[in-house]
Amino acid sequence: MNKQASPTSGDGTVGKALDVLDRVAAMGRPVRFTELLSDSVHPKATLYRLLQTLVSQGMLAYDESQQTYSLGIRLVRLAHAAWRQSSIAPIARPFVRALSEVVGETVHLAQLDGGQVLYVDKRNAINPIDMYSQAGKIGPGYCTGVGKAQLAFLEPAELDEAIKKQSFYRYTPETLATETALRADLEKIRKEGVAFDREEHEPGIICIAAPVLSSKGRPIGALSVTTSTTRKGMKELVEVRPVLLKTASEIAAAVEDWQFPA
Repeated sequence: MNKQASPTSGDGTVGKALDVLDRVAAMGRPVRFTELLSDSVHPKATLYRLLQTLVSQGMLAYDESQQTYSLGIRLVRLAHAAWRQSSIAPIARPFVRALSEVVGETVHLAQLDGGQVLYVDKRNAINPIDMYSQAGKIGPGYCTGVGKAQLAFLEPAELDEAIKKQSFYRYTPETLATETALRADLEKIRKEGVAFDREEHEPGIICIAAPVLSSKGRPIGALSVTTSTTRKGMKELVEVRPVLLKTASEIAAAVEDWQFPA
């Protein structure tokens, strides 16, 4: 197994502790010390000390009977506070709900996080479809509607950096798996104002997405209407474009005075 990338040397103990938190969170389940040690860049004694500190601070919880570590209650509280303060989700929620009720399909709200997509809210259709995206999950930027809708409106230098962070893994035969193909699609998105996911991330899942832009044209999020090819075709999905764009504009207006992170 490949060793994980080490934290920046200047980050010191805080950086090392966050590195360990990331590893536990990435597991998605309670994890044993030996599992963390197997691909850790930290010596055994250092890793143990970091885990003990995180447990004592409530950032991790330790189950003595199972001898496993999991995310702690204090971290959960901080996550909820961050969601309220650093996400457009609380302000956008009524708009997301209203849009889902109008179109009768699943609506996603997402923001960019290091070139990738962080889903911050989701409103299911009356008859929901099983799909990857859930609030709190991270998805690829290059092959999701909400990802491309935001990438398309980044400044050139920001876009270059974001593209460097894309894996270009081919999830389906429709995935835009090269930088050239992605840039061509982003140029089209800038002209049309909406992005499409044509089964690029998951087979059978399609969406139309629109960026939520600040008054200066900066993407602060994206909104999508998602459905299955068993329910709708791309031509039918295009029909929701006017109400999607209207909702994205309403969200942008609602958060205009909100101090979102740069």
